[in-house]
Amino acid sequence: MKNYKNHIFDLDGTIADSMGHWAKTMVSILDDAGVEYPADIIRRITPLGDVGIAKYYIELGIGGTEAEIIERMHKIALPKYRDLIPAKEGICDYIKGLKAEGCKLFVLTASPHILVDPCLKRLGIFDLFDRVYTCDDFGKSKSNTEIYHDLCNKENIDISETVFYDDNIIALKTGSDAGLATIGIYDPSSDGYIEEIKETVRKYIRSFKELL
Repeated sequence: MKNYKNHIFDLDGTIADSMGHWAKTMVSILDDAGVEYPADIIRRITPLGDVGIAKYYIELGIGGTEAEIIERMHKIALPKYRDLIPAKEGICDYIKGLKAEGCKLFVLTASPHILVDPCLKRLGIFDLFDRVYTCDDFGKSKSNTEIYHDLCNKENIDISETVFYDDNIIALKTGSDAGLATIGIYDPSSDGYIEEIKETVRKYIRSFKELL
């Protein structure tokens, strides 16, 4: 996909091998509160962003304000993002290769800057991106096609010349509907949706080494 000029990357499960840590954090908050939740909770909340997750958790029956729930998320997750979570295989070399070719690179993630920025800086790739965006920057989730148009309009890039990389089926479907070329990234958190992802995307990979 190096013939495309612009590249938008998800973080969790795409750049960072973080979905296991993130999922444990999100589920632990529900478990600690004794709240029942659907079996596909991770698939549902992955594209939402912190505010969307907090609102959904309140609907499920968790006590507290949105701000209090978000603070709980960050307190548990920050040490892992700042100090522990590794990059997915091949991603750093792939990003460096795109940058060397003059491509524009962006991050669009549901995770907040308080987690995302320290993680990318520790991995040594933060400065390779033209801009790092979170859902909070747009006030929309990745399940809303408008967020992809908003990013492209803000950066003055053509959506038809842009690739979107993600591991989540909801985000990939929405990105495809928005007009992006999509690449599905394997992550264990999406094991139950691999065939559905393959039917949605232009290309499906298990490692970024396949694109080098």
